[in-house]
Amino acid sequence: MQLKDLLYRVALESVKGPTDIPVAKIEFDSRKVTSGDVFVALRGTLANGHDFIEKAITLGAVAVVCDTLPETLLPQITYIQVADTNTALAWMANNFYDNPSTKLQLVGVTGTNGKTTIATLLYQLFKKAGFKVGLLSTVKVMVDTHEFPATHTTPDSLTINRYLAEMAEVGCEYCFMEVSSHGVHQKRTEGLVFKGGVFTNLTHDHLDYHNTFAEYRDVKKSFFDHLPKTAFALINTDDKNGAVMVQNTGARTLSYALKSMADYKAQVLENQLSGLLLKINEQEVWVKLIGSFNAYNVLAIYGVAIELGLEKSEALRLLSELESVSGRFQFVVSPNQITAIVDYAHTPDALANVLKTIGDIRTRNEQLITVVGCGGDRDKTKRPIMANIAAEHSDKVIFTSDNPRTEDPQQILTEMEAGVEPQHFKKTLSILDRKQAIKTACQMAQPHDIILIAGKGHETYQEINGVRHDFDDLKIVTEFLQRLNS
Repeated sequence: MQLKDLLYRVALESVKGPTDIPVAKIEFDSRKVTSGDVFVALRGTLANGHDFIEKAITLGAVAVVCDTLPETLLPQITYIQVADTNTALAWMANNFYDNPSTKLQLVGVTGTNGKTTIATLLYQLFKKAGFKVGLLSTVKVMVDTHEFPATHTTPDSLTINRYLAEMAEVGCEYCFMEVSSHGVHQKRTEGLVFKGGVFTNLTHDHLDYHNTFAEYRDVKKSFFDHLPKTAFALINTDDKNGAVMVQNTGARTLSYALKSMADYKAQVLENQLSGLLLKINEQEVWVKLIGSFNAYNVLAIYGVAIELGLEKSEALRLLSELESVSGRFQFVVSPNQITAIVDYAHTPDALANVLKTIGDIRTRNEQLITVVGCGGDRDKTKRPIMANIAAEHSDKVIFTSDNPRTEDPQQILTEMEAGVEPQHFKKTLSILDRKQAIKTACQMAQPHDIILIAGKGHETYQEINGVRHDFDDLKIVTEFLQRLNS
């Protein structure tokens, strides 16, 4: 492909050199550049790609896309100056892979909580309906039946377009994609053509990245601002930010809710550890998911299915067959009836939802033991809030490490402990080692008690000082419960 073809729809500020030259591929990591590539210099949080332009040229780059031209311009290199290299990369990726988002029906799911569950279960539902389907999620990437590991909630724009191209090539008709605030802010979704967008909710998260909650909200909103008129925007109107999301959208707006009037309305008739009995738009359906927060997820899934053309009866039937997502309210029951629940809840709202769900199900004749930590190098303000939520809604709480990353794990625990209200002090203890914390919870539990292990969910590692160690909450708690009963 020629460079000029890659630059279609890219806002150019200046061009130094010819654009009718062949380009092998696009790279934004200078280490991966080979002969004939175009190098896009991105300004990241840890490194500035402009510092590696010279290296990229040495490795064989024939063209450079940057927002600031180098002081010395080499005559054999074409330099493309743009206002924002992230946006330029997104359009170039679209062009390189021949605009793959136009070749299938792409639905983006955004919000603080529920993105993974909704996207993954939509993938499940449409697979069960007989379609070839793609998935871009926090947990994994699926190109129909082929699975690939996920590295980010929303991958970089090159990766997104590459996977979409592969999906289109194998005949996928739909793709369901998590859309994170980071991804939108960094223009990774720029140029993609969405058939629909879903808004789940907006709660306290990512304030380490976004300066304020308003900024976090407005970044989410910008996703809906850019939806085309041919798309639908399905919003949770029980969340006060739902209406904000679609204030300036050109898409057709639809709503879902449990507590207010909506296009897709549900009532929880039964809530048990085995599932939910829901009445959705006057039709009853039993689903294997648990808790009122999952009732919202089911409603969103049903709404998307109908908007994409499935028959109502078929959509309801398929909803009843869906299995829970890895690390989302997964549970095991020991021989002596101790229930251990593993959930990804890593925000105050998500943790409160899971604890409320357990509270709705339990009989109060058993104790609830919660094991919870907070990630390092992330929003510190939620640590004391999450600790107090856990202490308030549990009989006993063990504070422990999550993924401390480069932070001192003891300092994280200290910041969590500071949020516990005095009346809850006696319920809590802190055990730095997560495995030991889970073991202690198992040893404290009596028959019929409930153990909640929150924060990591589907993750099978623990990141300490930049190193990932094998660690699977569900596997570890299962092993401990088996040992205690053997």
